[in-house]
Amino acid sequence: MKVLLLNEPDNYFELLETNINDQVCTKNERPDLVHLFVKSKKEFEAEMKKLESFCKKNPAIIIWVSWYKKSAKMPTDITEDTIRNYALKNGLVDVKVCAVSDIWSGLKLVVPLVKRNKI
Repeated sequence: MKVLLLNEPDNYFELLETNINDQVCTKNERPDLVHLFVKSKKEFEAEMKKLESFCKKNPAIIIWVSWYKKSAKMPTDITEDTIRNYALKNGLVDVKVCAVSDIWSGLKLVVPLVKRNKI
């Protein structure tokens, strides 16, 4: 599985507690999984637009979007609902939510099964 990391925090590999260096995408590789970290709605929407071509080329792609938890007390205008609403309007669905760390939450987005062969 090839992984594309976008805007990951400096301690990303510590959070994973495992070495995935051999799975991280090189410049010309197509990812199977994207982990996108965002701090604002504007940043989120811009990054998701860039990912549209990956979804078309690989409808089985998994996109994890992480944002600051409210309890992190970090300035942000993005929430789980912001991400979910964008996903639903853009042909994706959320299938899982989790705590990535004490300051980051994560929402897993995928192309719905019924749409995968139509892309």
